[in-house]
Amino acid sequence: MNSVARARPAVGAVPRLAPWLVVPLAWFAVTWVAGVRQGLLVLVGLGFGAVLAATAFGFTTGWRVWLRQRDPTGLLAQCLAIGLAMLGTVPLLATHPELSGAVAPLSWSLVLGAFVFGAAMQVADGCGSGTLYKAGLGHPASIAAFPGLVIGSFLGAAHQDWWLSWGSLPGVSLVETLGAGGTIAVQGTALLAIGALAWRARRATGTRWRGRGVWIGAVLLAVLGVANLVIAGQPWGIVYGPGLWGAKLVTWLGADLSGNAFWGTEARLAQVAAPVLDDVTTITNLGLLAGALLVAARRGAACPNVGPIPMRQWLAAIVAGLVLGYSSRLAFGCNVGAFFSGISSGSLHGWVWFAAAFAGSTLGIRLRERLGMKG
Repeated sequence: MNSVARARPAVGAVPRLAPWLVVPLAWFAVTWVAGVRQGLLVLVGLGFGAVLAATAFGFTTGWRVWLRQRDPTGLLAQCLAIGLAMLGTVPLLATHPELSGAVAPLSWSLVLGAFVFGAAMQVADGCGSGTLYKAGLGHPASIAAFPGLVIGSFLGAAHQDWWLSWGSLPGVSLVETLGAGGTIAVQGTALLAIGALAWRARRATGTRWRGRGVWIGAVLLAVLGVANLVIAGQPWGIVYGPGLWGAKLVTWLGADLSGNAFWGTEARLAQVAAPVLDDVTTITNLGLLAGALLVAARRGAACPNVGPIPMRQWLAAIVAGLVLGYSSRLAFGCNVGAFFSGISSGSLHGWVWFAAAFAGSTLGIRLRERLGMKG
């Protein structure tokens, strides 16, 4: 009997070559059908997905590791990414009125939505971008959460007008209020203060991220975020895309959205009727999925360390995906659209979102532990 056990294939093994053939062909097809701009945005999305997956950048995980273990590495990397993106984004918004920032109203729905989102993302083990890139890596829980993200994003947007009726103030753009220099100075100071406080209160480092990978990822995400603004004319976003897919689906099933306060506007009805590849958020989301898939192909395995998942965790992932999508529309974005792009655009709502979602994460971590989830 051979004493050397035969090597078993890794769980979720994916062919190494197929994605490297399919993805370039898909990029060429998008460019041919939808135009050069959309083709460039596919490349930006590929970059987002590849960076997030290769470095395990983790907005959700960064907060959880800080709250659980007082390791500030992930949180500091996020501050670095946002700060660098701000250095490119704010001057562009100040000098190019054709570009739009991620500015949203200050409302009760923002506070409530962000708090709930912060809790749900810890249960789902991913925010909007985290759910997408982990689905691209083949993570079962993220794949289970994905349909809920689509349905929830659509419903949350459809109900947004009712939530805003609770009370809201107009969005505040620090770029318009303080100018580019003032915005960079004020927000840069705030980001440095958060980083300094997190570093001072640290108990450990290297509990999850080691080496320079996460820092390189932060720099690349900032560069890609600025590129997204220049090419698309708007900052990087995630959750509007899934909501639009949901709107297209219900319209195809026969629903009439013309009477809805959100989806019934002339511009959005035109988006629902237009080809899906015309939407810039959809394009970068598809690129993000493909970028994560390429990382999985490079590794030769998709999530090789994922073991059996209990039924209650499957159900929790499905429900969390639905809550993620719904609450993100109440809060005008997720960790990307509200936190990363909101703050780097100089929007005050990005800071409100961060505070409320971080508080919600403390609850989400407890729920995660009650469900027996690891990590």
